[in-house]
Amino acid sequence: MSDSTNPGGVGAPTGDALIELIGVMDRLRSPGGCPWDAKQTHESLVEYLIEETYETVEAIEDGDDSALIEELGDLLLQVVFHSRIGQEASKPWNIDDVARGISEKLIRRHDYVFGDAPIDDAAGSEQSWQAQKAAEKGRESVTDGVPMAMPSLVLAAKLMRRADRGGVDVAVTSASALAKAEAFLAEAESEQELGELLLALVAAGQARQIDADAALRSSIRQFRQRVIAAES
Repeated sequence: MSDSTNPGGVGAPTGDALIELIGVMDRLRSPGGCPWDAKQTHESLVEYLIEETYETVEAIEDGDDSALIEELGDLLLQVVFHSRIGQEASKPWNIDDVARGISEKLIRRHDYVFGDAPIDDAAGSEQSWQAQKAAEKGRESVTDGVPMAMPSLVLAAKLMRRADRGGVDVAVTSASALAKAEAFLAEAESEQELGELLLALVAAGQARQIDADAALRSSIRQFRQRVIAAES
């Protein structure tokens, strides 16, 4: 029977395993440890951070809990690894600084949970989060803080959501391109069919020696500039 305070019925985490992982990483990075681990830098680990992130996403999409546990562990290793390297910086920082920073951020941005500003629905909580975030970052545009290196389709959707949430009314693309998209979508009755249409566009681009990703990124940059122009 599941505990009402612990819906999963799993014992409350103690943090002991995390402390053990930190100790293992410290041993690997210290003199007498692993030569490969010892020579890594924040920059050299970027490719692994990206790779482990995508592998975690794949495990989620596959619905494979065993794989997800493993991939989250690999992703957690990257956090611990970077934090261990941080201990050797000219101004040292460590995993406690990372954990403390995110804890303080969560509390600060959830004032309706930890403070006295109650919110009853998800939409309200998201609006509160974004308002706190914008104030903290001193951002002038709804597009600020969106990593432009994100995968192009994810980036396009993210910027469109930001513009919509910020009430910035700009055309996503030209009227003719939008009309063509609507014509395509009139034939798509499912997510799979939409995926097939997107795949077909990539294939058609390749046949014409057009890089679909580069083309989309170029249009995304133009869209972002239209949003910024509309805001100002």
